[in-house]
Amino acid sequence: MHNLLGVIGWSGSGKTTLLEVLVGALAADGLRINVVKHSHHDVMLEPPHKDSARLRAAGAAQVMIASPFRVAVIRELRGAAEPTLAEQLAVLGPADLTLVEGYKWEAIPKLEVQRPSLGHPALYPNDPHIVAVASDAPRPDDLPDNVAWLDLNAPAAVLAWLKARINSPQA
Repeated sequence: MHNLLGVIGWSGSGKTTLLEVLVGALAADGLRINVVKHSHHDVMLEPPHKDSARLRAAGAAQVMIASPFRVAVIRELRGAAEPTLAEQLAVLGPADLTLVEGYKWEAIPKLEVQRPSLGHPALYPNDPHIVAVASDAPRPDDLPDNVAWLDLNAPAAVLAWLKARINSPQA
């Protein structure tokens, strides 16, 4: 599963900021990167007065918006269960790496973004799927040997760890 990595952490820890740096650098290196971003909130993808929103409101199950710049498919669940992460991943095109922000309950390799100053407990002690922690705190003495400790304030070091992981056959 070296082509899939979850990025988890408490709100405000800097997950999206770190992902922006990682995705930008990896894409600049010519890698194809997919991202799945989970949200617990209703997502407003276009203003209600736009054609695509009007068609969804009229009852369309899916609306595809296509332009010379991007394509988006919006699927209304209309009370159906939220698709699983596996179902979401199956819809994506091929990539060198898929980064998943959220889905912290999934049994996938994860990078925890941790800032102790936020007052929340670390997640890695209770999640055996966390393979690395990017933190602005010093490495704790009780960190398991199989968990990498990365400096959140040195994104180049996090990037180097991630590139090594992508290139590792046993990751």
